[in-house]
Amino acid sequence: MNKRILFIASQPFFEKRGSPIRLGFDLLALSQLGYDVEFLTLPIGERRTVEGVKIVRAPNPFFARKISIGPSPLKLAFDFFLFWMALWRVIFRRYAVVHGVEDCGIIALVCGRIGRARVVFERHSDPASYGGSRGLKSKLAHIYAKVERFTMRHADAVIGTGPGLVEDAMRHGRASRACLIPDIPSSLAEADPDEIAAARTLHSRAPTDILIGYVGSFAAYQGIDLIFSAIPQVVAKEPRARFVIIGGSDREVADRRAQLAKAGCLDAVDFAGFIDPDALPAHLSSFDILLSPRLTGMNTPLKLLDYLKAGVAIAATDTPANRLILDEKTAELSKPDSESFAGAILRLCANPARREALTAGGKKILEDRHNFAFFRDGLRQCYEYILTK
Repeated sequence: MNKRILFIASQPFFEKRGSPIRLGFDLLALSQLGYDVEFLTLPIGERRTVEGVKIVRAPNPFFARKISIGPSPLKLAFDFFLFWMALWRVIFRRYAVVHGVEDCGIIALVCGRIGRARVVFERHSDPASYGGSRGLKSKLAHIYAKVERFTMRHADAVIGTGPGLVEDAMRHGRASRACLIPDIPSSLAEADPDEIAAARTLHSRAPTDILIGYVGSFAAYQGIDLIFSAIPQVVAKEPRARFVIIGGSDREVADRRAQLAKAGCLDAVDFAGFIDPDALPAHLSSFDILLSPRLTGMNTPLKLLDYLKAGVAIAATDTPANRLILDEKTAELSKPDSESFAGAILRLCANPARREALTAGGKKILEDRHNFAFFRDGLRQCYEYILTK
């Protein structure tokens, strides 16, 4: 049986954020399942390897070091290279499956049909996630949404990371081939008590601090503006509050520092930069409250799984994305505006018993579905379905 897989994704590999982290789990799971995987990706990001996977990177005539999240002219240019790299391979090599992620789904579809291979289209987000963009990026997102719908209708299987993405695929005529393979926490590592204590010391100013953390990108759909609008309101009423922001580029951090300095509360915020996923569990477990201000999208925020694994109380906006996992028993929910979000944070600051109660059901969610064994088995079932039908 041919078990050669061509896997295509225009994501940095590796980078410490949602999609690249999931790609790593995809590749690891397929390798462990016995597939021979060739991975076409961008020339951007940390040079990581995955056992049993051949990683081939596109050329970089643009000398790019970073790429923005979502559709962009730069990503479109790289997709051009990835298409020709994939096309050459399916013409001269025989693959069982061509697996495309996000905007590379259409590349996988075209090349898979030419190479007479099965096609898997994997979705990590939906175009609505980029609703805050403007200009050319907004137009590209609109075009991408149409291309994505076409790909969903014609792929042999569509993988969604959350129920909303799967339901969307089913609405486009792929009900029997829409596979839900939920995200899992960004690291398989467990937090060590000594590492947790060291992280708390690193982020604290005083033993009485209430550490309030956020991890993720500074993209508009993440609700990052809510956090920085809420911080002055929280600090004004709770002097023990200490915010720790994990993520953001140097330019984004500098802009937010200026905003906080103008509001007179810069001293209450620690910008921790990027933290390796394997070190992240200890940092998250050292916090008292974790934040998920997500605004748009129908996919589960990956950070929520890391938060639940850490066993820390969550303050979150009451939006469809957060509701995919959270409810009133697992998070302090608020309306998606800065005043309401600040109120949710303050309620948790003032009520340690409430914080403790919210963490009780979190780990059960991970035990049921959001673990690597379940993830790998989901890929196994998806591939067996399309290869034996």
